[in-house]
Formats: sequence, structure tokens, C-alpha cells
Amino acid sequence: MFAPSVKALSLSAVALLVATLPSAIHAATLTPEQTAECTKLGLDEKQITELIDKPLYKCNESEVDTYLKFLSATEPDLRKRILTIARKNINQPYELYLLGEMPFEPYDPQPIYCLGKSDCLVFTEHTYAMALSHNWPSFMMMLQRIRYRDGHMGVATRNHYTEADWNISNNWLVEDITKELAGDSAQKFSEKIDRSKFLKNRYGLTVSVPVENHEDEYIPYEKIDLARSQLQDGDFVNIVRATSKPHSSVQNEVYGGSAFVGHVGLIGHGPDGVVHLIHSTEPKVREEPIDDYIKRATKDLAQKDKEGKPRLVGFKFLRLREEPLKNLQKVDGADAPKVTLPNGQGAAFDGAITTPESKR
Repeated sequence: MFAPSVKALSLSAVALLVATLPSAIHAATLTPEQTAECTKLGLDEKQITELIDKPLYKCNESEVDTYLKFLSATEPDLRKRILTIARKNINQPYELYLLGEMPFEPYDPQPIYCLGKSDCLVFTEHTYAMALSHNWPSFMMMLQRIRYRDGHMGVATRNHYTEADWNISNNWLVEDITKELAGDSAQKFSEKIDRSKFLKNRYGLTVSVPVENHEDEYIPYEKIDLARSQLQDGDFVNIVRATSKPHSSVQNEVYGGSAFVGHVGLIGHGPDGVVHLIHSTEPKVREEPIDDYIKRATKDLAQKDKEGKPRLVGFKFLRLREEPLKNLQKVDGADAPKVTLPNGQGAAFDGAITTPESKR
């Protein structure tokens, strides 16, 4: 059987044919400045054009290393690097609890990184760490500095609680602006955080940590307009959830009088200027207008309340700082990021210390 000529194909068939042609036809074209950087760094231009078009979650470690060298050298704007990396992971498959300390500790068998899949926090941490790095070793160091308290690797020092651990430990990277945005509309919530109980129940680890009574605030989702116009690309989003107490006369009363951060993501603006949420959620990483997320998350509130399931109540927003690496050097010293292995020894990877931004 002879294949039909292009003239005989319908417009839809032609479109399908074009879509399935070799990717080289659609390959990105480098600017003269990008070409010059490739020459300077000794990077293969053909490989770079292929990597620009390739989803990041389909890249191997060597390809990520090459791409980060190129991106850090050709895009000086940190916020743009964050969005570029986040959007290169759109459609990355979702899987919960994709982070651990293997091979350094046995308590959580998950590895210290995963490129092919993500959950909400893994996606955010990887995006920030890659945007702040210039190759694979610097990414690996930065990822551990972001993930662990003071960069000290270990399940007991991992930033398990977003609002009480992650946000505070990474104050050099992001700044909580929730109260500033919400004003008098800010809603207070509290949590009794028992880290010793958590570590014992989940990992069988006996650690003595004082119970913390954490006090916090969020912007009710109904008041999103208070924040909308002030949000910037690369800002960190905490989705605050609460569980209604059944048979209570107080509407939206929550267990223990507290809410909690149950999901995270990043802010990005669409071509039309609309505020988007970029996040890893079942079944895969997606980008959507934040209003669409609110609509989806609140469509079944009555049912969730009836069943005693956590539901959206609001947001915390954290502003990406202008010069996070310089802030980190004030904390860790000139050799930032500082990372310590579970055995107490300092960790270092060749070429991981000085980044392009830290030189500026």
C-alpha cells in the first residue's frame, strides 16, 4: 500500500504528521549570546538546543548538569530561572513522600533526590535548588541545604513541618509576607507540634524534642484579591487546610483549634498577567490560574466537612528574596551552602561552592 500524498491529507492529518516529525525540526534556536556562552563553557550547541526542548523530568543527571551550566550562564534573573525550571517539569508524574536520606540513613529508604517524579515539596525544593545552582554538584549541595535545618542531613533534622520548620529554616531564601498582604483579614491558627511523637510513630526514632505551640496566620481563600496584585514570580505558596469538627455549633471549627499547611507550590504569571499556581499534585505537575485551583479545591467543601476531611481555608505567601545566596553566606560563611552529613562530617562536592550569582 502506498502512503497518501500530503495533498490528500486533511488539515488535521497534516497537523498530526508535523507533530510526529523528528524533534530536530522544532529544536530551539540559540541567540548569538547563548552561542557565545556555549563556546565559553565548552558546551555542545546541538545538545543544548535539544535540552531546551526536553522535559526536565526526562533528563538524566548528566543532562541536568549540562543544562544548569547553560541556564545559569545565560539567564541572570533568578525569578526567570525558577519559572523556566518549574515549567520544564510540567507533566512530571506525582508520587507522595519522595524524599529520604538513603544511602546516608536507614530510617527513610527514599533517596535524597528524584528527577523522574515529585510530590509538592520535592517539586518546589528541586526547582529552587536548581535555579540557585550552576551544575549538578552545586544543585545537590543546595538541595540538602534547603531540605534540612542548617543543612544538617538526617531524618530528625529534616524540615518536616512546612510552616514551623521549612519556612523558618529557609528564611534566607523566602520571607513570610502573609500578614503584610492580609492586614486585618489575616486569620490566626495554632498547632501543637510534637516532633518526638512524629519521629517515633513514623520512623521508630527516639529523639527528645520539646513540644512546640506554633502560632501562625493565613489569608482566607475568599480574600485572595488582597494578595493577587502583589504576588511575584517565584514566590512560595503554602496551602492552608483545616478539618471541621463534626456536630459543633461553631462553623468551620477545627480539631485542636488549629489548621495546617497541607500543600505547597510556586507563583508564576501567565502570558496575560494572570496569577498562576505551579505545583505537583495528582496525577502530575500542573500550572493553573490560582482562581481555578480555588474553584476545584472548594467545590465539595460541604462533603469534606461532613466526612471530617481536611479542606482549603486559605494561603500563606512567602516572598522570594532578592539576593538569597548573599543572605545564605551571612549564615553559612563564604563557603555557603554548608551541608553536614548525618555522621557530623562536612559534605562537599567538586565545583559546588561558588555560583554565578554569588560572584555578583
